[in-house]
Amino acid sequence: MIEIKGIIPPIITPMDEEEAINEKELMSQVNRLIECGMHGIFALGTNGEGYILSVEEKERVLEAVIKACAGRVPVYAGTGCVSTKDTIRMSKRAEELGADVLSVITPWFAAASQEELYLHYKKVAESVGLPIVLYNIPARTGNSLAPATVARLADIDNIVGVKDSSGNFDNMLRYIELTKEKNFSVLSGNDSLILWNLLAGGTGGIAGCANVFPENMAAVYECFQAGDLEGARRAQDNIRPFRNLFAYGNPNTVVKKAVELLGYPVGKCRSPFDYISPEGVESMKQVLAECSAAGIR
Repeated sequence: MIEIKGIIPPIITPMDEEEAINEKELMSQVNRLIECGMHGIFALGTNGEGYILSVEEKERVLEAVIKACAGRVPVYAGTGCVSTKDTIRMSKRAEELGADVLSVITPWFAAASQEELYLHYKKVAESVGLPIVLYNIPARTGNSLAPATVARLADIDNIVGVKDSSGNFDNMLRYIELTKEKNFSVLSGNDSLILWNLLAGGTGGIAGCANVFPENMAAVYECFQAGDLEGARRAQDNIRPFRNLFAYGNPNTVVKKAVELLGYPVGKCRSPFDYISPEGVESMKQVLAECSAAGIR
């Protein structure tokens, strides 16, 4: 069984000027992130724009990531769809392609009861043999996985973890408290809470900022594991200036633009989610320059 732990970047999906997927650069980004100490690669996440890719594009992205990883680190595949039927189909396809772990976001748009969410995940888990990490991001989906529901789902053998992107530390803490007697991992989906997740008994984070500062984000986890809390806190605090840039636009857009400004040909996010004001771009250049001067990479 794969251990759900460490820093796992939701890898961005590089695109060209026509918004077509740049598979060569995607594979290059996989290599870059692994070489910088990442503990897994998460394809088709929110930062990977999985929400706006076609089924065929999702399969191409996943194939490229699996090929580039070549077994060096686990591949997490975002397979959640609005319907249970489509989620099962996408999850089975990810399993066929060779993914190691499934990340299944809650259904979105229509409001779902906790019982509906429980049954949704139960049916998905019964359809595949891969380990599943639940994905709670209510600000984007409108549906929130209650701690009691996560505790129920943790009793299902191949539901092995949850990513909490609610930004509510108490919610994540309740996930940890209610599953601590089970073989279950809780990951922070909010980059600023990764160290606090680890201190509370969580196992790491799925960190969008790791696309920009992979070495620094890996250090949060590695320093913590080594008992260097001062180093872990320093690495955690290092990303605050960059996270402040999220005031200028969608975090996905900010992260991808930052990677482009670092010199990688990853292109823009797919429209309409691709605008950052000139002021925002200038602020980003300044922050990246200051981080580079400080050795934050």
